[in-house]
Amino acid sequence: MRKDKKQVIGEEIGDEAIKAYLAMEPADDTPPALHKLVKAYRGLRIGDFERFLVFFREAGYDLAAADAFITMIEDQRQAEPYIEAIRAARG
Repeated sequence: MRKDKKQVIGEEIGDEAIKAYLAMEPADDTPPALHKLVKAYRGLRIGDFERFLVFFREAGYDLAAADAFITMIEDQRQAEPYIEAIRAARG
């Protein structure tokens, strides 16, 4: 990290920053909904990911893509809270 950059940990992320993950489009043939879920998983803390899921559904995306997402991440060490968030969002 550059000397003039300050590392920020734990700072609140605004709604617009979270919604920016909805604008991310895949460069290959990955389904857009799956791509957005993966990007949000990689970039957001669990609380922010839960907020993202609300925006995801409001934008008209279906959590059916979450099955493939869960399969992709289920063996990762910190995936369980994210999987639980998907299950909770599904109802």
